[in-house]
Amino acid sequence: MSESGKITSSHLSRAAVIYVRQSTLAQVARNTESTARQYDLVNRAGQLGWPREAIRVVDGDLGISGSVTGQRDGFEGLVAEVALGQVGIILALEVSRLARDNSAWYRLLDLAGVCGTLVADADGVYHPALFNDRLILGMKGIMAESGLHVLRARLEGGIKNKAARGELRRGLPVGLIWGEADGEIRFHPDEAVTGVLAAVFGQFAVSGSVRATWLWLRAQGLRWPLQQAVYLHGKPGEITWVEPTYHAVHTTLTHPAYAGAYVYGRTRDEHCLGPDGALRKRRRTLPRDQWEVLIPDHHPGFTGWDTYLANQARIGSNTRPQASQPGTGAVREGSALLQGLATCGSCGRKLAVFYRGPAKTVPNYYCQGSADLVNGRGSRHMNVGGQAIDAAVAEAFLAALQPAALQACLQAAEQIEQGHDAALDQHQRQVEQARYNATRAERRYRAVDPDNRLVARGLETEWNTALQQVADAEAELARRETARPKTLTPAERGAILALGDDLGQVWDAPTTTDKDRKQLLRTLLEEVNITARRGDPDPHARLVLRWKGGAISELTVPLRRPQPKIRTDEDTIDLIRRLAVHYPDAVIAGILNRQHRTTARGMSYTANRAGSLRTHWGIPRHQPSPAAPREGELLNVTQAARQLQIAPSTLLRWLNDGFIAGEQVTPGAPWRIRLTEELRGMLTGNAPDAWLALHHAGRALDVSRQTVLQKVKRGELRAVLTRTGRRKGLRIEVPTPQEGLF
Repeated sequence: MSESGKITSSHLSRAAVIYVRQSTLAQVARNTESTARQYDLVNRAGQLGWPREAIRVVDGDLGISGSVTGQRDGFEGLVAEVALGQVGIILALEVSRLARDNSAWYRLLDLAGVCGTLVADADGVYHPALFNDRLILGMKGIMAESGLHVLRARLEGGIKNKAARGELRRGLPVGLIWGEADGEIRFHPDEAVTGVLAAVFGQFAVSGSVRATWLWLRAQGLRWPLQQAVYLHGKPGEITWVEPTYHAVHTTLTHPAYAGAYVYGRTRDEHCLGPDGALRKRRRTLPRDQWEVLIPDHHPGFTGWDTYLANQARIGSNTRPQASQPGTGAVREGSALLQGLATCGSCGRKLAVFYRGPAKTVPNYYCQGSADLVNGRGSRHMNVGGQAIDAAVAEAFLAALQPAALQACLQAAEQIEQGHDAALDQHQRQVEQARYNATRAERRYRAVDPDNRLVARGLETEWNTALQQVADAEAELARRETARPKTLTPAERGAILALGDDLGQVWDAPTTTDKDRKQLLRTLLEEVNITARRGDPDPHARLVLRWKGGAISELTVPLRRPQPKIRTDEDTIDLIRRLAVHYPDAVIAGILNRQHRTTARGMSYTANRAGSLRTHWGIPRHQPSPAAPREGELLNVTQAARQLQIAPSTLLRWLNDGFIAGEQVTPGAPWRIRLTEELRGMLTGNAPDAWLALHHAGRALDVSRQTVLQKVKRGELRAVLTRTGRRKGLRIEVPTPQEGLF
């Protein structure tokens, strides 16, 4: 069937879509002729019978490979329009422009065959619903995918073959550049760049920590080089100096190129599904044994390959290890000397550290293994104090270090001098760089036409900035030279040698920090295995010291006997629980002291001590009662006197005389009075006229005061309590003689 026979009025009533795509952005920029040919397909659509307004160009996928899935918005939109029956024909320069992936290609063909959409390329017009045309389109799709595979295999094979010889030119880290010969890698010609990198490796050899090296760079005020553009054929890119970052220092210390090794294939691209269900590509870093190419001693480096491997092991050990995993972790500031070195003698796990004491400075070691239940509470099978153990290990370490003590002291002094010299040399290079920048700015300023003030003013500002940078760099260099430690004199070396005879004095010096002591221990010790035996009559800890090199030594350290637990008496706690319902902490402390009770340590009670004991046992504090007391509520003497409108001293006297009932929670506690209607009825404003006061009633009855009170208490005499008048108190009804006869 001819092309014209395949095109029907139904096809012409729908749109003609020109699909334009280039695989990469570089092809878009360079292969302009191919892009122009694809846009010219608009004329062919017109020749096939489509009007100009029905022709549409889809070029949203320019720069995207046809082998990717789910990332070509233009192609996905085209497929959707085909499924909706809106496209009459799809035109492309060749079918590989539409898709190089058979899953996407056949999906388009299936929809085009069902919806009656034509496909056209430079070879002809095809109807996917026809068997022969579908067969040809299927073969073209297979050839497009296989061609991409063959092309990719050739390219990757050539790349890997060249990388295996160490000649594949790829981007290099700052400080290294490609030479003219095949596979030649050289140092950067700028001494300031190579100087700061050499200083980093030298400082790491002393500190052993990436973070410590980064902090040293910042403390010394050194700048860090960044290479903005890397050229693969000799000429290095421009260097920009910035503040050093931890990431930059870590990358430098872990990059194998700085150790003189050529590597290829340190990462691998993996495909995965994203959160939105689309296919994504991520890059995974591979371990060293899975690198495709590794050629040690390929070019000069800032350090050797063996030193690089030791540095990687040291950096890896600085990371805090997981439970039951090897590694000591980075040296930290705590006083526990065996942090990261101590292991459990029962299960082999690394021992964790906690601190106790008033200042939280006394170290303790415990095992993080599963806790045993003892009396319903978790109990660690290893929990031992660290002071005696640390002292014994330090003594063994100093004894082992004694033969090399003198040389170690001199090496320490030399390392201090070398550290300052490395920083000083770098500052001198920075001064030279600043002077060069100022000279270059001056030449640019003098070369410009003086009448062109727009350019001259900008160059003048740049020159002034460069001169200021020179002044700052020279001032910093002068300050560093002044602060540089002087070279040791023969007398000072003799003093250091004499000091080396007594390492204990250096070990215990205030200037020697806990971090320094732990760093020294790690130079010789590999592990300290601790087995504590506290159940024996003579508690002790058995230590197995594993030294670097394979030597093993054993120590036995006596431990403190467990101290009896200090505990407050149960009856005191129960009493505080009852008192806290009614009284605040200060009143409770007074009651406990009046009963001659003391704390667990034999001290008297105060409000704070009573409150701490109450809080420890979870006893709620006293809540004051509302202002208006309820009927029958217990009140203290002051509150009850206020409600009864009498003086507290009067109320206390009536309590002592027994006319009013009172309650005490415990002996020595304040009296509490239950305010009832009966009690209120006992008080009256004025007594009857014939009723007498207590002493007058005694005279009238010719008995003593105590006898009158006893008769009142027994109910033989009627009495009321008055709260007004000149004489407040008891008023007694004295019977007449006739009444007494009956």
